[in-house]
Amino acid sequence: MRWTVRRALRAAAALLPEGRRLPAGVWGPRHRAILALAAVQALAMFPLGLALDHRPGHVLPLVALAVLPLAAALPRRWSRAVRSAAATASLFATSAVLVDLTGGLIEAHFHFFVMVGVVALYQDWVPFGVGLGIVVLHHGVLGTFFPHSVYAHHDAVAHPWRWTLLHAGFVLAASCAHLASWRLNEQQGLHDALTGLANRTQLGEVLDRALADGGPTAVVLLDLDGFKSVNDARGSAAGDEVLRAVARRLRCDARAGDRVGRLDGDSFAVVLAGADGANATRAAERFLTVVREPLSIGGQELTVQASAGVADRTTIGAQQCPEGGTAQLLRNADLALQRAKERGGDRAVTYAATMGRAAAERAHLLEDLNGVVERGELQVHYQATVELAGGATEGFEALLRWHHPVRGTVPPLEFVPLAESSGHIVAIGTWVLRTAVHQVARWSRSHGRPLTVGVNLSALQLADDEVVDVVAGALRDSGLPARQLTLEITESLLVDDFAGTAARLERLRELGVRIAIDDFGTGYSSLSYLRRLPVDIVKIDRSFVGDLTGGGSATTLVATIVELARSLGLDVIAEGVETEQQAGTLRALNCGLAQGYLYARPVSAEQVELAVAAPSTAGG
Repeated sequence: MRWTVRRALRAAAALLPEGRRLPAGVWGPRHRAILALAAVQALAMFPLGLALDHRPGHVLPLVALAVLPLAAALPRRWSRAVRSAAATASLFATSAVLVDLTGGLIEAHFHFFVMVGVVALYQDWVPFGVGLGIVVLHHGVLGTFFPHSVYAHHDAVAHPWRWTLLHAGFVLAASCAHLASWRLNEQQGLHDALTGLANRTQLGEVLDRALADGGPTAVVLLDLDGFKSVNDARGSAAGDEVLRAVARRLRCDARAGDRVGRLDGDSFAVVLAGADGANATRAAERFLTVVREPLSIGGQELTVQASAGVADRTTIGAQQCPEGGTAQLLRNADLALQRAKERGGDRAVTYAATMGRAAAERAHLLEDLNGVVERGELQVHYQATVELAGGATEGFEALLRWHHPVRGTVPPLEFVPLAESSGHIVAIGTWVLRTAVHQVARWSRSHGRPLTVGVNLSALQLADDEVVDVVAGALRDSGLPARQLTLEITESLLVDDFAGTAARLERLRELGVRIAIDDFGTGYSSLSYLRRLPVDIVKIDRSFVGDLTGGGSATTLVATIVELARSLGLDVIAEGVETEQQAGTLRALNCGLAQGYLYARPVSAEQVELAVAAPSTAGG
């Protein structure tokens, strides 16, 4: 029976216009202000009653009737609905007391309408319902038994319920007018201007309500794969049309009770009410299918793909979400989306607890990166570059290592991407550069022969306007001749801004340093880029060198790279040489230099001293 009543109340509430839930920081101050008003006007009824020649014994019970509800409006353990209803009961009870003290004066009834405006500050149906109920009880019940305390004219006294319905209708109309105004104003800030979908604010509020209801709830986050290339190739107008088309498809494919929204850029979200994790995953796969269907943009066919992350309310735990269930659910879905992107995109991934733990680990690691240079936890290791013909050490590549005081040695693949995404890589990269050139300059002087050193430049370092000054300062302070420094960049740095990157590399090359393309063959640049870039060295990626033992296409590709580099006057370094067979093939292809475990592993500066002192055994 109780469940049936609750369901009936929810069904009735669903018919009312849906409103936003005020943030706690807004609702709290409003509630306190309303309480203060309620208390002041209720207490003011006592001197007013005395001034109107009423006996204290008549006025005090009426004042108590207006004050008592405030006791339920104060405790924070009660819900917003209970506290706002209690405050509203006090406000409207004061209106009833005022009518009684003035003998049913028509003008006193206007106080009810003023109170409608006050409770509108709650932006909720509950206070309006309470106020309407009090009007009916006061005008109808009291009007029937004590008509002269409620009404001041003959027709109302004779027909109290007729006038009750009239007054209640006006109160209801005033309430609806306030709520309609509130909702219309809200709509202007709850929809995405480009697609007409719900925006981030509305999606958050929908999730709040769905989670508060206690039923199954899930969210699917979708992000278009490679959308930037659409804007770059076809313009922002075409990009906007793609977003509108995707929005239409998601809205059409979603169920009636789902809420589709656009978060920002090319990111969308769908809130699935009543869906568990399995249903949400199937929905996500369906969304990806409809997004994948060809589009016609400007008379040309275009196909876009998306990645999706799925999370449902079962992924929320009290120990996991101090900031609230909605934020945690969205965060879990975003972690799953990131995993989908990492796996190549065009797929849906459902959140797993391991993703949350991995994210927490990354967050802690990111915190530990602050001040890592100052704490002296970083170290530069060096891997020898040798001449394939004779095995002599030609120089070294500087490789960064992090010795964490608690975690031990942190692999570069774990912390370098974090350092790049957080911006720490600029300070760290500068430290590596200065450390490496000082060390190699010292070795060159002490052993009487020039040694080279290769130092990697990240995208952020190369984009920094001061990179040329930083490199020049490191060379000046160390005394290392510029020709002995090689700055290594990866092919991916050439994708976003080829012209700008080439210009900055030319400025660095004017210092006298050499430029190398690292991991050549795995990025996005074509071989023809070599002709247009200020490059001195090509480093063949280890994946191609590892395939040399099988011959075939790998040998042909490496031979092509070596021949092209030679025709352009470039040196070639083969990375990842581990067997004598690979080395023999590279020598036969006339590759000049190599790195790899066959010759030397990355070692500390102290260990390099031995290799420099005994060049004939450097390859051991």
